[in-house]
Amino acid sequence: MKDKRQNKMSLWGLLGLLGLLGLVTRNIGFFGFFGFFGFFGFSRILPDERFKLNVNKAAKNAFVAGLILFPIVVVGEFWMQSSFIYSIGFALNFAIQLLVFSISLSRYEKNGDD
Repeated sequence: MKDKRQNKMSLWGLLGLLGLLGLVTRNIGFFGFFGFFGFFGFSRILPDERFKLNVNKAAKNAFVAGLILFPIVVVGEFWMQSSFIYSIGFALNFAIQLLVFSISLSRYEKNGDD
């Protein structure tokens, strides 16, 4: 019997459509959203208990990365007195958190870590 449970995390791939705004507005900042299409790959993974545990561990890693990077951005803006630091820093913080989550989750799933 085929299991009909869907991995809802694959729906994050729909955010990849925001990358199309980069083509319309010619703003290259939107092209980073194309990376969300990679989340469609999780549609083949059955959302069992181990997968949910690995998602929680990967989310914890991304959260800690954000906790480390956020004060660095704020202190950098304070010392440099430039709002440009905020815009670049927050964009990098967002991107790094997503990378840490994605890399952590793929490693946990590949290695079967507990």
